[in-house]
Amino acid sequence: MQAIILAAGMGRRLGPYTDGNTKCMIRVGDKTLIQRMLDALTLHPISRIILVIGYKGENLRKHVGESWKGIPVLYVENEIYDETNNIYSLYLAKELLIEEETILLESDLIFDDEILTRLIQDDRENLVLVSKFQSWMDGTVIRMGKNRRIKEFISGKRLRFKDSAEYFKTVNIYKFSVDFSTNHYLPFLEAYIRSVGHNEYYEQVLSVINFMDNANLQACELQSTHRWYEIDDNQDFEIAKTLFAASHEKLIRMQNQYGGYWRYPGLIDFCYLVNPYFPEKRLIEELKYSFSTLLSEYPSGQKTQDMLASKLFGISEQYIIVGNGAAELINIMMSGSEKVTGFVLPTFAEYPNRINPEFSRFLKPDNNDFRYGIQQLKDFSPGLDRLVLINPDNPSGNFIPRDDVLELAAYLNNRGVQLILDESFVDFSEEGEDNTLICEEVLKNFPNLIVVKSISKSYGVPGLRLGVMASSDMSFMNEIRKGVSIWNVNSFGEYFLQIIGKYQKNYADACRKIALERNRFHNEISVLRNIRPLSSQANYITCELIAGSSATDLTCTLLDEYNLFIKDLSGKDGIPRGKQYIRLAVRNNKDNNLLLDALRKIEN
Repeated sequence: MQAIILAAGMGRRLGPYTDGNTKCMIRVGDKTLIQRMLDALTLHPISRIILVIGYKGENLRKHVGESWKGIPVLYVENEIYDETNNIYSLYLAKELLIEEETILLESDLIFDDEILTRLIQDDRENLVLVSKFQSWMDGTVIRMGKNRRIKEFISGKRLRFKDSAEYFKTVNIYKFSVDFSTNHYLPFLEAYIRSVGHNEYYEQVLSVINFMDNANLQACELQSTHRWYEIDDNQDFEIAKTLFAASHEKLIRMQNQYGGYWRYPGLIDFCYLVNPYFPEKRLIEELKYSFSTLLSEYPSGQKTQDMLASKLFGISEQYIIVGNGAAELINIMMSGSEKVTGFVLPTFAEYPNRINPEFSRFLKPDNNDFRYGIQQLKDFSPGLDRLVLINPDNPSGNFIPRDDVLELAAYLNNRGVQLILDESFVDFSEEGEDNTLICEEVLKNFPNLIVVKSISKSYGVPGLRLGVMASSDMSFMNEIRKGVSIWNVNSFGEYFLQIIGKYQKNYADACRKIALERNRFHNEISVLRNIRPLSSQANYITCELIAGSSATDLTCTLLDEYNLFIKDLSGKDGIPRGKQYIRLAVRNNKDNNLLLDALRKIEN
């Protein structure tokens, strides 16, 4: 068995990374792509390795040499690499292709070693390595029939997204028998080049063979746990460096991305906080129905967004402002302010991070559960211009009942202290939306009250970036409005606000599901030996690790071995030195059980 690696391309989309070298010489971790690929090949009975080179080919030849760990390396040169595509590179190796059973690979891939093992140890002769199609993928896909026989190759231009559930992405690694190469592939390859030209892709030849000839091409399907990535541009490069980083480096890189995790195959995100039971299918279908219009039309201005939000929450239009996520409104409110502001630690860092530390004051509850009530907040308030209260708190889950918050608001109002209440998670509490203070009467009675709410989190639409701020303090609200651009919310966000009223009952049901699942999840965690869950009224549970467990090590283990991403609270302000805490998002029953099973296995 031999291997042919196509490595002639220029990799223009990688910009400066390929100015002086071909794509396969970019480095991920401590190895170049070609080193990783060659090392993986040497784990198998490979007789020789054939490298088709072109752009900066001499550099690659010097890098690899005439053999790799005892396996001979042969070179085929594509002198017109800048005018051709990989169909021509493979054509140049045609005489070598038909001499042995062949593993064909493209050089811009990075993958786990066991992926090659899966392909090579498969008894079937002619295989196309494939992976379940995901939304972030592009390029050629296949549909398969009985016995995993390939029914159809579909190029990216012909891909029908409505059929994507049937698709599998080609990984660009193949196994061909001598008979297939000699009697099927090579004749079609030569005919295709003569009729179409050499600026095409070899997968197009496979598509023609599969359609016209009885070649019995079959799919070798990867599991979601198999890591692989095709590196075409800078974003691909960054994702590959994260996927294949060493344990702690991988965690740091993931944490610094703050989202976009759909690009990581099979990853389940227990770090960021959304509603797994909402939006419902019909609401999504309604958004899809208007997609083309929303994509091509400008949204309304700020006044219309505020009007829609006032309708949703049942308050006067002048009392509410819509933001591009709550984060936009928090930034406008906090940045540059010289008001002395109180925070309870640990807390959502977006608030203290936006204010000069000189004007920050901190309350640290003197207990391992980070519990506090309004008396501690009252005692903390002297000397403050404003107090930030997140309720339920993030990450602790501490919850103060509605009547107590009103008592605190009255207390602070009498002393001229502003209360900034972030109730982004309050709909998940036991009484649900009944606990909100976005209420006309409440806002009128307490002009010192500023209520912030992230619609992204509670309504399960973080991609739309929606949040609101409500207050009857018109001077304050006018200042916030000055900082908001006229088109801060896109058309999709506006349309969501327009239609969401029809789904409020379903939303309330979804929040009740979260509360029930949170309680079940909490009870199951309580049974574990080394994890102590704190009580929570939000869609997350913070847990203390006991018996010497490390939060960072557990987070890395779950990420590396189970593809589960949780929140490591190590080093967060307010976490006592030597104490170890994690935060677990409450997802649906199936996902939560996956995490519970992983935690049980780690304990045992």
